[in-house]
Amino acid sequence: MPLEQAFAAASKGHHDLKAFDCGKPTMNAFLAKFAEKHGKLGLSRTYVLPEITETGKAHIAAYFTLTTSNVTREQIPTKQSLPHYPVPVILMARLAVDIRHKRTGLGAKTLVYALREAVALCQAGLLSFGLILDVLDEEALGFCRHFGLFEPFTDNPMRLFALMKTLEQI
Repeated sequence: MPLEQAFAAASKGHHDLKAFDCGKPTMNAFLAKFAEKHGKLGLSRTYVLPEITETGKAHIAAYFTLTTSNVTREQIPTKQSLPHYPVPVILMARLAVDIRHKRTGLGAKTLVYALREAVALCQAGLLSFGLILDVLDEEALGFCRHFGLFEPFTDNPMRLFALMKTLEQI
């Protein structure tokens, strides 16, 4: 099935969020039950890449979720001098590809799109020192490490970090 050209905010009215299956039940459940709700509450924004459809709700090929967070300067892996108060970051809480689109390069394209969206948000005024990426499991960790953009965030190997200056280069 061909895909739309751009990601859009998750919408139960336009997208079949319940049919998405990435093989990870927690990721599927978030998209089906909480993505749109969290967006309306202002907690996070989930972006979906719909398949092109002539009728009915579009199936989702991939999605990612961004939100904001604050961290202490001691947690950030940088030598740069930072203030003593919490430092703003963008958090990529989720990224998933439907099993029908695995091994097509869509995961890499989704990650790059998500990182560029984070940079665009920062340039539009949502100032952020960097981006934290939460990974679900070892498979996702290996996928993210492949890009060479991220470094470990604190002592949790499932949290990765990239400076916004680094992401502006992609």
